[in-house]
Amino acid sequence: MQRFEHSTDRETVNAARVRALEALLIEKGVITRETVDKIMAIFATEMGPFNGARLVAKAWVDPAFKKILAEDTMAAVKQMNFVTKGAGAEGEHMRAAINTPEVHNLIICTLCSCYPWPILGLPPYWYKDPSFRARAAREPRKVLSEFGLNIAPEKEIRTWDSSAQIRWFVVPERPAGTDSFSEEQLAALVTPESMMGVATVKPPTT
Repeated sequence: MQRFEHSTDRETVNAARVRALEALLIEKGVITRETVDKIMAIFATEMGPFNGARLVAKAWVDPAFKKILAEDTMAAVKQMNFVTKGAGAEGEHMRAAINTPEVHNLIICTLCSCYPWPILGLPPYWYKDPSFRARAAREPRKVLSEFGLNIAPEKEIRTWDSSAQIRWFVVPERPAGTDSFSEEQLAALVTPESMMGVATVKPPTT
């Protein structure tokens, strides 16, 4: 997808910029190396798509929890004891959009890259791409097809715009063939892309 392409050396360039900025902030006494290590450890172990996968799996097996997740998302998140403090506004007010056989939900941020860090971690490059943000709002069905996700014409697509007030994520549909799966097994099937609405959860392979 040419509109979402980035230069092949973007990781190297951005890593160099981060190292330079980090060194300058440490030199000025704004942060310490321990500060950076602590933040990285939090995103590696406490905030990320593994939390979202657990939420989705619990919603699949527990209708009462799914109802709370849909109506009062933060109450459901608190039940799971996820770390939300330290994520700033990204973790203060999150909302879940529930996929159904009739409705498919897609998450974007037309202004910048607002994203539910405690549930999904850090956003991928393409989510911040201006072309993706504009086109997904204008022609979501076509954009999803470019991700390889073809939504049936009779199925409604709802696009939710994350903002400084609300960070959205998707609860995808439970795939067929998982009736006997435990929550842990179900969580292992859930991908960040499915919780953004650009993919579905694939049925387990035999």
